[in-house]
Amino acid sequence: MTSRRRFLGLAAGAGAGLGIPLGAAAYQVRSGESTGTVLKSAISPPARFKEPLPIPLRARPTRTSGGTEYYDITQREAAVEILPGTKTTVWGYEGTFPGPTFVDRSGRKTVVRLQNKLSVPTSMHLHGGVTPSVSDGYPTDLLLPAQCGARYKWHQPTHGMHGGMHGSQAAWHVTEGYKTYEYPLDQRAATLWYHDHRMDFSAPQVWRGLAGLFLVHDDEEEALPLPDGDKDIPLLICDRSFEADGSFRYPGHSPSCTGTPGVQDAYMDGVLGDVQLVNGAPWPELEVSATHYRLRLLNASNARRYRFALRREHGGGLPFVQIGSDGGLLAAPQTLPAITAAPAERFDVVVDFSDVPVGSHATLVNTLADGRMGEVMRFRVARKEKSAESAGRVPARLSQYAPLSPSASVATRQFDFRRAEDTWTINGRPFNTSEFLARPRLGTVERWRFTSDFHHPVHLHLAHFQVLSRGGKAPDAVDAGWKDTVDVRPYEVVEVLVRFQGYRGQYMLHCHNLEHEDMAMMANFEVV
Repeated sequence: MTSRRRFLGLAAGAGAGLGIPLGAAAYQVRSGESTGTVLKSAISPPARFKEPLPIPLRARPTRTSGGTEYYDITQREAAVEILPGTKTTVWGYEGTFPGPTFVDRSGRKTVVRLQNKLSVPTSMHLHGGVTPSVSDGYPTDLLLPAQCGARYKWHQPTHGMHGGMHGSQAAWHVTEGYKTYEYPLDQRAATLWYHDHRMDFSAPQVWRGLAGLFLVHDDEEEALPLPDGDKDIPLLICDRSFEADGSFRYPGHSPSCTGTPGVQDAYMDGVLGDVQLVNGAPWPELEVSATHYRLRLLNASNARRYRFALRREHGGGLPFVQIGSDGGLLAAPQTLPAITAAPAERFDVVVDFSDVPVGSHATLVNTLADGRMGEVMRFRVARKEKSAESAGRVPARLSQYAPLSPSASVATRQFDFRRAEDTWTINGRPFNTSEFLARPRLGTVERWRFTSDFHHPVHLHLAHFQVLSRGGKAPDAVDAGWKDTVDVRPYEVVEVLVRFQGYRGQYMLHCHNLEHEDMAMMANFEVV
């Protein structure tokens, strides 16, 4: 942690040495870092690229009726092998990490009956979903473990240790044993994900495994000749740390997630693991054919940022052809040499492995990290494609949607994300369940301006947006398309045009660095 004056002074010195103007130096110095502290594992990390990439199991509906898919999902503990030769107790949907992948269609209602067999309350959020507020996973809409209601109905933890989270007791809604979440999915095809969103304890409970992918398809997407089937690969990417016995290591005040919330002071900026996981496996390898693959990149880390790039074994890189963002397909593909992803951001890309010789490999790297954390996973090209034509060539046009115009905005609002003493705040205030920072009207567009002191990935529930500007200039290439999360970098101003569509009710915006979120960096807005 450093003061703004000292930070800008250091940036100026760096900029002078590189011939970079002050503003650019400040941007470049900070853009190469993550806000967080590395938590060293007590166990030696496993060898890289020895484990095959697992593909999460697909969730299967228990029944279908009247065009609605019904699922029964249980949150429970399970001992799984993440590090070779050891067992790790995960808190998982269906006892798996990641949880099962939902695959559903736009406009086809999905109903999930969630059972909690853990020892702690939970609240499930469909990240990127256009969802009624009652099913949005608000932090105090708690699903208690079965037969544990008496233990928690009076125990409503607050952010008192972080500066005071106050609010009406009416804000707490408690269900015991089971809860039904309804997702109308009246939205475009997109790569969504679901995860725990419990008040004060999102970070440790997601760290222990409560996360999974949720893929939405529609006719527009399926009409495109994109890679599919076993060439459409979801990649839930996160970092974790481990104890000597293989259990998860996390610097929380309450290991059981039933006592005092928060983390040790050294980790208030965010917890960075030292073991890289993809789909729950450390530094895995995937055998591929020499053809096109669709990779759905999800940064599911608590705090770590990535700058993804693909490096060939014998030198040179492979480009990404980005086809989609948080909210679905881009209007047209764009070719990128690297992609910077903040926590919770998703990027759909197509990669052509046909120029990688059979028997060699390409490595997905993170250029924002050093050492073993600078590598993510490996793709080994094992065979030529059997078909005569290489499937999955990306068309020049992907989707039709109109970009939002600043003239459509009916209001402008500012949200400042900043640390204050021992808590994280929005507009100088820690989270209060009874306070609303905005009341936008359904069916309107507003201009929201985000400012920050450090890296803050800003996420809006319900509402999707388009990035209008970054630092007073054009958005970055990775800002393209419809978004629900945007990477706001230190001392940067990001303006977005937000469309409020779908439902009225209470929703949230917050920092998706989960340690910041747990320490009060959230705010309510109400769609009226």
